[in-house]
Amino acid sequence: MKLILLGAPGAGKGTQAEIISEKYNIPTISTGNIIRAALKNGTEMGLKAKAYIDSGRLVPDDVVIGIIKERLAQSDCQGGFILDGFPRTIPQAEALDNMGIAVDAALSIEVADREIVKRMSGRRVCEKCGASYHIEFKKPDVEGICNVCGGALVIRKDDEPDTVIDRLDIYHKQTEPLKDYYKKQDKLIIAHGQQAVSDTTKMVLKALSEI
Repeated sequence: MKLILLGAPGAGKGTQAEIISEKYNIPTISTGNIIRAALKNGTEMGLKAKAYIDSGRLVPDDVVIGIIKERLAQSDCQGGFILDGFPRTIPQAEALDNMGIAVDAALSIEVADREIVKRMSGRRVCEKCGASYHIEFKKPDVEGICNVCGGALVIRKDDEPDTVIDRLDIYHKQTEPLKDYYKKQDKLIIAHGQQAVSDTTKMVLKALSEI
C-alpha cells in the first residue's frame, strides 16, 4: 500500500500513521525526518539541500522530491509506504507524479477547525523532558506539573490559539486543494476524526479496507 496522508495540523495524522505503519508493516516517510537524515548522511540530494539551508533559503520542491525518491528506493519501502507531510501543494503533487512516484490512495483525516483549535490549544508540554499532556484528554496528576520528571508544563507557541488558526488558514489555502486533485484521480478516501483515538483508527482502517 502506497499512501499519502492528508489532514489539517492537529487532525491526528502522526498517530494514525504509526498505527497504519504497524498494521501493514510499511514505513512512514516524514519529510522533516528524511531531510534531516539526508543531511546527516551526506547523500547527493542531502548536500544539495544543505546548500539551501546554509544560505537561509527554503529547500526547493525538486530537491525535496529527490530526497523522497532516494528514501523510497530503500528496501523497506518495496512493500509500500506512508507519505506524511508531503505533498503540501498542487505543484508538489504534480512534481511527485512527474517523477513517477505513484500512490494507491490519499487518505484525508477530517476534523472541524473548532475541534482542532480546542485540541491543540489544550496541549501542554513539559519544559524539561518534553512529555505531553492535555488539559481535557490527558491531565497530569498535579495541575501544571509533569508526572514523569516534575518539570513545569507550558504551552508551545505552535499550540497557541492564534497560531493554530493561522496554520489552519494556510492548510485550507495551500494543502486542502489536494483533496480535489486526488479525487479527480479517483484516489481520495476520507476518514472522519473522532474524539477518541481508537474510534478514529476504526474509521481509518475501514476506509483503507475499501481501497
